[in-house]
Amino acid sequence: MDIVVKGRKTEVPERFRKHVAEKLKLEKIQKLDGKVISLDVEVSKEPNPRQADRCDRVEITLRSRGPVIRAEAAASDPYAALDLAAEKLDAQLRKQHDKRFSRRGARRISAAEVPDHVPGAATLNGNGLPVQEDEADGVPTKKIGSLEVKGEGPLVVREKTHVAAPMSLDQALYEMELVGHDFYLFVDSETKEPSVVYRRHAYDYGVIHLNTDPMVAQLPATGGALGG
Repeated sequence: MDIVVKGRKTEVPERFRKHVAEKLKLEKIQKLDGKVISLDVEVSKEPNPRQADRCDRVEITLRSRGPVIRAEAAASDPYAALDLAAEKLDAQLRKQHDKRFSRRGARRISAAEVPDHVPGAATLNGNGLPVQEDEADGVPTKKIGSLEVKGEGPLVVREKTHVAAPMSLDQALYEMELVGHDFYLFVDSETKEPSVVYRRHAYDYGVIHLNTDPMVAQLPATGGALGG
């Protein structure tokens, strides 16, 4: 893998290209993220004399099999801007690396084990209410795995509602990596529709988009919306 250095409306001297290669050590970057595909450095210049202290901007874009990582900075010269951007990139890479390492070292517990690890969890039912309150009407509530059944049924499943700001697919992948889940529900910033990104085999990802169709709502239900 090579580092691609390009200028936007400005010339990039050979001396600066050599400085980029010395500053951004590929061996070090690949140790923190072994899935790196490409590393681009873009240099631009602000012609406004009022912004002389921030006239040179450097943007570093790292693409891997995971989320895209970007780091940018502006300074009075491109060398200083590169140093600042490189520090930001290093900080992001280390943060991602530490999160992956901590997730691998920690054993995930099943839903059935939650009461043993979280004090008070066993006293709540699927609606988040104390079990005693549900049993006050004389109908017993029993736990089956991660679900609770009141009497002979129906099953009571916990429901949660979250407020979510629309985001891009890249950001959704980034958030999924941060929380360490195998899927992530989000609102697509382009379509404004709910979507799900999920982890497939190896480092592949999948995405499911939902589109609202009034005609579908008029048809008789024949199975799950995501079936097939």
